[in-house]
Amino acid sequence: MRYLKSSIEFTFKAASAALFGILLLIAFALTAKMGSHEYYSLFRYDYLLIYALLIQTCLLYLKLESWAEAKVIALFHLMAMVMEIFLTHPQIASWQYPQPAVFKIMTVPLFAGFMYSAVGSFFARSLRLYQVSFTHLPHFANMLCLAVLSYINFMSKFFVPDIRNILFAWSIFIFWKTKIRFRLQQHQFQLPMLPILILLAFIIWIAENISTFYKIWLYPSQVDAWHMVGWGKLGSWYLLLLLSLVLVLKILGNRTDTGDWTVRQLEK
Repeated sequence: MRYLKSSIEFTFKAASAALFGILLLIAFALTAKMGSHEYYSLFRYDYLLIYALLIQTCLLYLKLESWAEAKVIALFHLMAMVMEIFLTHPQIASWQYPQPAVFKIMTVPLFAGFMYSAVGSFFARSLRLYQVSFTHLPHFANMLCLAVLSYINFMSKFFVPDIRNILFAWSIFIFWKTKIRFRLQQHQFQLPMLPILILLAFIIWIAENISTFYKIWLYPSQVDAWHMVGWGKLGSWYLLLLLSLVLVLKILGNRTDTGDWTVRQLEK
């Protein structure tokens, strides 16, 4: 019975932490029929922007998210938009947004950054909901260097050799001993960090397939006919998760000299 209650609590908290992303995916499906048509001078992507802003406002108003968490998410949003603008440039064209928008910067509709914000929101809310702590967490300088190089590599790989394999090896080396602790039903659980990151990357990959199926964005090979996103994208999401995680851990918690990390008490 205890394990059943723990499973129910775990599922409920996971859904709560992922609320932003879940609501976005629902909107992607419900607005799919809008296509590229104009409604009252706005397009599908514009309405998704308004919807995402309403979600963010409600999370803050209902105190489901703190202002400190919102600031972290906003920072990740801005960094993601810079990367999006670069990677969707016609000379790069890693992917494209096939439908028009009024509110956009160059090739990127403004709502796009909120898809990355959903990842940051999940991390930030999970830390509090699960009362997460870490042991053997690497020094922030080490993690930040890895995260920044991962971010740069997303764009620099078009001009210089791709170093993602080095980044993968680096992440495994520094996080090999890192453990995540969380609480359920007044009991503490401990799991290795690396498998959890891989699992989260897989979940985001599923969400990516749902998003491309509903033509939120498309890769060049999906323009004529949709197909599943390649497994290679798991690695990209894994590295992007590291960037989001490092920002959240640095701003929302404290690391001791021995590598223990705990979240700070935040004002709602």
